[in-house]
Amino acid sequence: MDFQKIFKTGVVQFDIIKGQIEANMDVVLANLKHLASRDISLAVLPELFSCGFDNRCLKEHSRHTGPILERLSGFAKAHGMAIAGSLPELEGGSIYNTMYFIDTNGSIKGQYRKLHLFRLTNEHKFYGAGDKVVTIGTSLGRMGLMICYDLRFPELARKLFLADAQMIILCAQWPASRKRHWHNLAVARAIENQVFMVCANRTGIEGDLSFPGRSMVVDPMGEILADAGPCDQTAVATIEMERVIRARKLIPCITDIRFDVYG
Repeated sequence: MDFQKIFKTGVVQFDIIKGQIEANMDVVLANLKHLASRDISLAVLPELFSCGFDNRCLKEHSRHTGPILERLSGFAKAHGMAIAGSLPELEGGSIYNTMYFIDTNGSIKGQYRKLHLFRLTNEHKFYGAGDKVVTIGTSLGRMGLMICYDLRFPELARKLFLADAQMIILCAQWPASRKRHWHNLAVARAIENQVFMVCANRTGIEGDLSFPGRSMVVDPMGEILADAGPCDQTAVATIEMERVIRARKLIPCITDIRFDVYG
């Protein structure tokens, strides 16, 4: 890992239209083009950015995932920009909420199936649960992947830390009613694991839920480097990977972990 690496990351938030893949992809590509004009090396999109939680039509939507990944891979290669976000994945008769990480050369470097399914909105009735913690080596560093509700589980973030992730990428559809939790948990995960958190949320209203945006980038000491606010827009931050090693030298938590006591 090159701790001298400095690059810019952008988070994208917008009002996802349930089931309208082409309309959503038009917005995604427009935002990615905007970020490319700003020399961004990593763009993070919201959870299920192509179709939203259109749960009754997931099998149909999953058929578009391959072509969407091809379009995004071509864009990534053309602009030298890594892209991450989740899409419906069909395998073995189950649909998974899967985050894909496309590297700056256009290759799909890794994928992660959401581990924790949100029962309050019946996700467990429509999606299969993942069973693997995923970290990936990329051209920008070692990344850990998480999706939305995962943010509430410090055990997962700690597994990513112990697997040497220097950045955790999170895509979400996190509601406005719990926006304080979103902020506090993202900052906590960054501080306790001494990682960058790059978190993309959505905006808009769907049914009786509203979404606050507030996509953000947090550094390993808990400083918020970028906050997209409540509107449809992008936010950009400069990532200095050396901040990770500085934080871990200043407060050497990993040296003092008591595996002998709490495992």
